[in-house]
Amino acid sequence: MSDRDCLQRFLFETLPIRGEIVWLDATWRTVLERRAYPAAIRQVLGEAIAAAALLSATVKFDGLLTLQIQARGPLRLLVVQVAADRTLRGLARWNGDPEPAPLRALCGDGTLVLTLDADSGKEPYQSVIELRGDTLTETLEHYFAHSEQLPTRIWLATDEQTTAGLLLQQLPGNDTEPDAWRRLNVLADTLQSTELLRLDASTLLRRLFHEEDIRLFAPRSFRYRCNCSRERTAGMLSALGEDELRQALADGRTLQVDCEFCGHRYVFDPLDIAGLFAATGPAPSVVRH
Repeated sequence: MSDRDCLQRFLFETLPIRGEIVWLDATWRTVLERRAYPAAIRQVLGEAIAAAALLSATVKFDGLLTLQIQARGPLRLLVVQVAADRTLRGLARWNGDPEPAPLRALCGDGTLVLTLDADSGKEPYQSVIELRGDTLTETLEHYFAHSEQLPTRIWLATDEQTTAGLLLQQLPGNDTEPDAWRRLNVLADTLQSTELLRLDASTLLRRLFHEEDIRLFAPRSFRYRCNCSRERTAGMLSALGEDELRQALADGRTLQVDCEFCGHRYVFDPLDIAGLFAATGPAPSVVRH
């Protein structure tokens, strides 16, 4: 099967319910090429990447959507970022060699942070959610039910080749079909991970909801892209201050900064550092890398 790397939306024609299916093949493998993740961390990261892609299609934004887990357990940090042009990147940090375990056991008392950061200069919108249950889906479903007040169900699956997700959501202001919502949830709960990972959208929807009239929209492509750059890295270094950078250069001929997402290395020599401050006044604010 060729790489898919796409999201497809669908609607139930006679019901106030919509859905999305996403598969990330080459995109997911590119993330895995950046570092060797233990199986337990790889599982959560893959699910988070599929979830972030699904979430990005439920809102309108022109900047960056960030899904982040901050924790004190074996899984210390997880970050997935999806841009408005449907490019994404992701990484995780961990301690030791964690064994597969429920999410709360991997993270301890962690939190999930969802951030919508617009390019237009507006203040970012952020939600901080306590991790709940054994899976990422439980935390996200709780968020939609209580913060967004939108009944939403999410199913996620991942292996070393593909990460995938299915989302069902009641349309805002439509709660007149509770029996239909429950029925579709019961049907979707029969979904197996291998089906979600391997079947195409038409086959999967027909297998789950063969009695429903469904409108399936054209696929929208996703791809991996890291938005790091030499300019962003230079801005981050400038914020440290000239004295600190010159002191760091005293221990070597260059400063090397590696992007944690993609591994690209940016090298700055003494002339580069001098140029950062040659025509500037006070150090600029921190630019996120």
